[in-house]
Amino acid sequence: MQTSSDRHEYPAHWEADVVLRDGGTARIRPITADDAERLVSFYEQVSDESKYYRFFAPYPRLSAKDVHRFTHHDFVDRVGLAATVGDEFIGTVRYDRIGAGGRPATGAEADEAEVAFLVQDAHQGRGVASALLEHIAAVARERGIRRFAAEVLPANTKMIKVFTDAGYTQKRSFEDGVVRLEFGLEPTDRSLAVQYAREQRAEARSVQRLLAPGAVAVIGTGRTPGGVGRSILGNIRDGGYTGRLYAVNGALPEGQKELDGVPAFRSVRDIDGPVDVAVVAVPAERVPEVVADCGEHDVQGLVVVSAGYAESGPDGRERQRALVRQARSYGMRIIGPSSFGVINTSPEVRLNASLAPDMPRAGRIGLFAQSGAIGVALLSRLHRRGGGVTGVTGLSTFVSSGNRADVSGNDVLQYWYEDADTDVALMYLESIGNPRKFTRLARRTAAAKPLVVVQGARHGAGPRGHAVRATQLPHATVSALLRQAGVIRVDTITDLVDAGLLLARQPLPAGPRVAILGNSESLGLLTYDACLAEGLRPHPPQDLTTAASAADFHAALSRALADDSSDAVVVTAIPSVGEGSVGDAALAEALRSAAAEQPTKPVLVVHVELGGLAEALSAATSTAPQPGAASGPDPTPRTGERVKPRAAADEGAPADEKGAPAPAPPPEGTHPIPAYPAAERAVRALAQVVAYGQWRRDAADPGKVPEYEDIDERGAAALIEGMLARGQGLTLTTEATCELLAAYGVHVHRALPAPTPDAAAEAARTLGHPVALKATAPHLRHRADLGGVRLDLADEEQLRRAYAELTELFGSPEELRPVVQRMAPRGVDTVVRAVIDPAAGAVLSFGLAGAASQLLGDMAHRLIPVTDRDATSLVRSIRTAPLLFGWRGSAPVDTPALEELMLRVSRLVHDHPEVVAVTLEPVVVAPHGISVLGASVRLAPPPARDDHGPRTLPAY
Repeated sequence: MQTSSDRHEYPAHWEADVVLRDGGTARIRPITADDAERLVSFYEQVSDESKYYRFFAPYPRLSAKDVHRFTHHDFVDRVGLAATVGDEFIGTVRYDRIGAGGRPATGAEADEAEVAFLVQDAHQGRGVASALLEHIAAVARERGIRRFAAEVLPANTKMIKVFTDAGYTQKRSFEDGVVRLEFGLEPTDRSLAVQYAREQRAEARSVQRLLAPGAVAVIGTGRTPGGVGRSILGNIRDGGYTGRLYAVNGALPEGQKELDGVPAFRSVRDIDGPVDVAVVAVPAERVPEVVADCGEHDVQGLVVVSAGYAESGPDGRERQRALVRQARSYGMRIIGPSSFGVINTSPEVRLNASLAPDMPRAGRIGLFAQSGAIGVALLSRLHRRGGGVTGVTGLSTFVSSGNRADVSGNDVLQYWYEDADTDVALMYLESIGNPRKFTRLARRTAAAKPLVVVQGARHGAGPRGHAVRATQLPHATVSALLRQAGVIRVDTITDLVDAGLLLARQPLPAGPRVAILGNSESLGLLTYDACLAEGLRPHPPQDLTTAASAADFHAALSRALADDSSDAVVVTAIPSVGEGSVGDAALAEALRSAAAEQPTKPVLVVHVELGGLAEALSAATSTAPQPGAASGPDPTPRTGERVKPRAAADEGAPADEKGAPAPAPPPEGTHPIPAYPAAERAVRALAQVVAYGQWRRDAADPGKVPEYEDIDERGAAALIEGMLARGQGLTLTTEATCELLAAYGVHVHRALPAPTPDAAAEAARTLGHPVALKATAPHLRHRADLGGVRLDLADEEQLRRAYAELTELFGSPEELRPVVQRMAPRGVDTVVRAVIDPAAGAVLSFGLAGAASQLLGDMAHRLIPVTDRDATSLVRSIRTAPLLFGWRGSAPVDTPALEELMLRVSRLVHDHPEVVAVTLEPVVVAPHGISVLGASVRLAPPPARDDHGPRTLPAY
């Protein structure tokens, strides 16, 4: 490694795996003295032209002095990073700190460095230089460097583009035949946008390579029927996979060339031609050998269905880490281990590389499940008729991540975001490995297409196979934050399917007003009550009576859809005496035709024991392509707009109970109508979709983070730096807390200690009467209900009497820690908190102070940074919000001042990641102004990297 003359230890935290533009992976790490031979080998594979661009002259080989200089670094003023695949370099970058005149320099006073790249020609165009620039910039910022300078030959347009496209603020000049670029390294909105866009394209491409391979090898296909590998091989073959399929089994007899009609080989390396994806179904102890074979054959990705990894205990967890490290060393990504498999129903692919025996019908719903068992249940519910939802639902893609060792829900979200075949995303999650990133991706995805999530393991540890950071936030808080990001959060997989069907088949409602009509007064009233319980605004149900005909339903639905006072319609239907399948088909057709006349509002059907109607509606609930329809992809959804799902025939659907075939498909362009067996389920799905529709409208104008002229960001930074110099993490004193908060315009009412009655009287004279006397001992702090606070003490006599009462009731002054504070104007007591959670990131919380709110958990939460619109909604999100707005004749309080306070706290935490916790309690909100009566702040060193840092895959 490094010599004794080096100034810093090897910075292991700079090591990172990254996804490149083509979906492959590389490892970025510091270059050390041990890399001399690798550097020489790398340089020998670089073309003469690339060498000329790097050194501005013919430079056929590196001298021993060059090799020493390029491999010996102090990791402060001289740093080199390499991108590697396997054990070989594919690209390098280095910086050298420079001072005035461009001369080498040391020390923090010199905050500029010269940077240079070299990428192997075979790997140019893969985004290697862009990834290296992100990482070397993060390293430089960590070492106090604020600017990079680079000199590039004008003909080296690729490298110039790397710098200019990065999004940093830069200056460009031309002198002596060389282009000189200078740019600051502080992230800008544009540089972050560029980074996130590159991340999205790369990770989406990595998943696309796994879901749409040109050639698949199933490794571990037993010689006798049965078994996991043999089953998956049959499912791929029977599903009509359009690519090349191979069976691999090391125990095949010599000379056997086929297995189940599929070309068979003893090793993947024996296959004559490329293999894009390998499905691995061998025992865990044999997987390393298989991965090595795949890596040597340039396989692009693995789907590992083998078990025996982290879910089996510590040994399995280490086996899983080794699996990921080995696969990434070859540039491969992994789905699994313990995966149920993957499915892509696109006609161009038709891949069923899973344990599901039947290929689901093609449609517009993407499905992701971390649990194989839940994946099976969801596939079954979406595929079959009945089960509470009519018709066969079509899928675009299905991914079972198993232990989620590598490819996660975040990666699949990146893929679905730009996938023209997916209109609705459904996810079953048992853990979220990177919640900050998930929230960011979910917000962007939800602005373009609905994302419905159900979380398992909500009240305990996640599955043993998942490596996740522990969150300190309760599940309800995490759910609220997901909803803020536009996620439709549901509680069960039944709700997941119910909401998914509605979103896939119907337009978004414009509001919460619901028309209810049907042939049962009782069912209509149940629906009405369910709407009220879910926060919707239902109109009184319209009872068509049990004698209603199909024409009556058509007319009533047409009127309801044409009524501007309704945003959605729920149709309730019960069987009539003597009603047969013909009547059911006529009713279904009446509803479809009426909905087609007014296609801008969603329609839901609540049916009770109507097998015939369920069959009749099934034609309208399939999202499969219609036979004979024109080929070609659907139009790509524009941002903020969904492509309307194609109405389609239920091709191959089972016949109804009387043996009659399913009805003919509805006309092209109509919205299929989802049906539900219970009013509560239909209304719950509708309420979720109404909330999502409102979020979409609000997301079009998310608000802004205000600037306040009186904020002293640099002064606060200096205070924080000085305070942290005294320790790694600390809770600030009252004086330090007030000083730091004042830098952001948050002023805390002075509280003077009162260790004796005389000290209390002196404090009151200093502050001025009336005053409050408070016990600040931990067990009494903020507990007015326990009697530890005395208010409105108008003179010294009352103060001394109150002091005696407190000490008599609760103990000595040393135990009570009493303080005296000037009385604030009367108002509503509230609490404002901000915390940096290790998993979820920075969160701002608000609620009313007091035991009742704490007992009920009546707190609202928003992700930091909070916008002005976020602050406005935060105040109004708690159930006790009416107390702030004049409830029962009380005076409304100054909520704009409260919102400004929260915005200032949000800015403090966002600007200074060292501030890990802020509590303001109580904050008294009066009719005019606010008073912060108590505050605490905790500091800790900031993380070395966060979600704004360079692109990285989770470490293993």
